[in-house]
Amino acid sequence: MRYLKYSLIFFLLFSCSVLQSQEIKILSEGNKISLRGLSVVNDDIFWASGSNGTVARSTDGGIHIQWMKVAGYEKRDFRDIEAFDSLTAIIMAVAEPGIILKTSDGGKSWRKVFEDTATGIFLDAMDFKGNHGIVVGDPINQHAYILTTSDQGETWIKQSERKFNISMRKNEAFFAASGSNILLDVKSSRDFMFVSGGVHTALYHSKGITDLALQSGASTTGANGVAVDPSQKYLVVVGGDFAHDKRTDSTVVFLDMKNKYQPFNLESKLNGYRSGVTWVDDQTMVACGTSGVDITNDMGKSWQLISATGFHVVKKSPLSTFIYFAGPNGRIGKLIY
Repeated sequence: MRYLKYSLIFFLLFSCSVLQSQEIKILSEGNKISLRGLSVVNDDIFWASGSNGTVARSTDGGIHIQWMKVAGYEKRDFRDIEAFDSLTAIIMAVAEPGIILKTSDGGKSWRKVFEDTATGIFLDAMDFKGNHGIVVGDPINQHAYILTTSDQGETWIKQSERKFNISMRKNEAFFAASGSNILLDVKSSRDFMFVSGGVHTALYHSKGITDLALQSGASTTGANGVAVDPSQKYLVVVGGDFAHDKRTDSTVVFLDMKNKYQPFNLESKLNGYRSGVTWVDDQTMVACGTSGVDITNDMGKSWQLISATGFHVVKKSPLSTFIYFAGPNGRIGKLIY
């Protein structure tokens, strides 16, 4: 028993030491660009996108970052980006017209692969699995706007309301930083999920709609980011109120995907509004927002604020536990966990 007691104390002290030792290295900041798009290909290659027609690219883990303005789109806001390698990427400009551009030469040139000039269009987010991709936009006539592709974004199909029939409630829409609110599963053309915000906040998935116990009732409240754990059993959704980003109640929800999306970890509480979240392993997650960055090593039972620096989006390298961030003022950060 004494050995067990001391082992437990050592484990707790070690865990606290690990949490406190986490430090985000700032790779870039100081310009007036708001970066909401981020795509991490591997440990070394990442792309970012944002306001004023800006795209950033690195092929050496952020030691050197190439900044570029997309010619002819210098006033557009590229809210999402999907990179396939060091040369190929897709960027999405949000509103009137909604535009998707693609490069195959590392950003030297971009070509338009989709445009919609419809009144009220606002493209929020996209997600890819291999060559298959999906875009979700704010509802038009209270139906979610959905595009799909099966050729790595070369061509896009606007899906009819009849096919997906995703009817949304009044004053309900989407918040997204780099596709943080949508997940695609290519097992079926209908297998995707996304989270909404506003007066209502919910998870839309193949089995129906699950209302979320997050802050709601105002245009600035609701769900922002969603992520599935490595075992594909559990879902975490983060959000809050970006107008009051230090409010800590009702900022995270955990759902059991194998048990009809039943909530658990009901006492879990982040240290403020969070717009993005990523799993590092089956117990560890990192969440970011405008008021800071949180980490948990116990599947959300407790969260620790490791930085008060604001970011919009967080993404993990698929090859390791390197974690990248992007946010306001051209800020790009890196955490090696």
